[in-house]
Amino acid sequence: MKIYKEKDYDKMSFRAAAVIGAQIYMKPDCVLGLATGSTPIGAYRKLVEWYEQGGLDFSAVTTINLDEYKGLSRDNEQSYYYFMNEHLFSKVNIDRSRTFLPDGTETDSDAACRKYNEIIHAVGGADLQLLGIGHNGHIGFNEPGDCFEKETHCVNLSERTIQANTRFFESEKDVPRQAYTMGVQTIMSARRILLAASGEDKAEAVRAAFFGPVTPQVPASILQFHPDVVLVADEAALSKCPEC
Repeated sequence: MKIYKEKDYDKMSFRAAAVIGAQIYMKPDCVLGLATGSTPIGAYRKLVEWYEQGGLDFSAVTTINLDEYKGLSRDNEQSYYYFMNEHLFSKVNIDRSRTFLPDGTETDSDAACRKYNEIIHAVGGADLQLLGIGHNGHIGFNEPGDCFEKETHCVNLSERTIQANTRFFESEKDVPRQAYTMGVQTIMSARRILLAASGEDKAEAVRAAFFGPVTPQVPASILQFHPDVVLVADEAALSKCPEC
């Protein structure tokens, strides 16, 4: 595992974008596993800037996103498709037919998960998977539990995750209670994993994930077993980690 300690969010975002940009530059037809939430926004902004300057070409890139809320359509402002379109897809020359997320409008959970698994297998999995980390150590929407889920599945969001996501909605009652998410096995199948973390409120989750025991109670801890993980974090997020 490589750890890059950056001073603040902006520098963390620059470093994360550099890792993603290098992947695109070295393999123009790569498959990127992408994430949503507040953490990657800065990295996406930097990627767009480099594209506008002529330094990046997204025309042959395929993307597979980690997750999507169950019950939200693509045009819903809180859907993850809307988020990706707002922060990246609409601003670069990516082929929209090669941008994939779970179908939040599919009410049949088994059908939605089966279809997304088929898509992931068809594109060959991610060359680089971008991750954030939840306050409870979740990756994607893989919540703490008794086992590591394998492939795409429907998850009931924990109360802590619902509360954390309330800031994106008008009120807590508007936050969906379920989501479709890649499983841990799918995430671990990525050739390389990049986890970005920022802020003191993520410090305990980062410590537990990378310096604690591997346990499904801290889903991100499974990353300790991956052969090629890059952790990019600011000083605050690494403040509880030994020797960082």
